[in-house]
Amino acid sequence: MPRRGKTLLESTIEIIYKDTSILLVNKPGGLLTVPGRGPDKQDSLVRRLQKQIPELPEQPAVHRLDMHTSGLMLFAMNEAAHRNLSKQFQYRLVIKRYIAVVEGVVHGDSGTIELAFRLDTENRPYQVYDPVNGKMGTTLWKKLSEDPGGTRIEFTPLTGRTHQLRLHASHSKGLGVPIIGDYLYGTGQDGDPMLLHASYLCFRHPVTGTSCEYRSEPPF
Repeated sequence: MPRRGKTLLESTIEIIYKDTSILLVNKPGGLLTVPGRGPDKQDSLVRRLQKQIPELPEQPAVHRLDMHTSGLMLFAMNEAAHRNLSKQFQYRLVIKRYIAVVEGVVHGDSGTIELAFRLDTENRPYQVYDPVNGKMGTTLWKKLSEDPGGTRIEFTPLTGRTHQLRLHASHSKGLGVPIIGDYLYGTGQDGDPMLLHASYLCFRHPVTGTSCEYRSEPPF
C-alpha cells in the first residue's frame, strides 16, 4: 500500500507564496476549504489562514478543493485580485493537475474521460452518472506508475464539476477503479486519508499578468 500522509492534527498549513495580491498554500487533506453550516464545521483552511494572516479578506477563496483532497490552493488578498482570479477559473484559463493513487490496475497509458453527471438529490453530496440531465465533465489522465496496491495517475481536469475526479476514477465508464481512501465512491471509510493531491497550478498573476507555475509533491 502507498504510504499515508500525516494526520490532520500533525499537519501544518504551508504557505508557498504570498504577496499583496495572492496567497498560495498547501492544503492538508481532511480539512474543509471554507466553513460549513453548524458549529462543528467552522474549522477550515480559510479560518486558520485568517488567524495566521490577519489581512486576509473575509472571503478570499477563488476555487475549492474537496475536504479530503490535499494540495495547492490559491487565495486572493484583495477584491481586485479576487475578481481577476475568479474569472480565470470561470473561463478555464487556469491549468490544474492532480496526482492520485487508485485501487487496482489501470489498463492503458493515457486517455480522456468524458462523463455527464449530476447531484443525487436524495443522497447528497453523491454525484451520479446521467447522460440526459447531467453536466459534462472532461478529464485527461496519464498513468505514472504501478504502485504496490494501486496505480499512480496524473489527472488534468478540463472542467470543474463537483467530485469530478473521484467519479471519473471510480465509474465503469471512466477508469473503473476508485481513488484509495474515497469513502463515497470507493471502499474507504469516512475519515480515511484520500490519496488525491492537487500537485500543479498555472495561472496569470492578477497584477503583473505574468504566468505563475507552482508544483507540490503529494504526501503519499
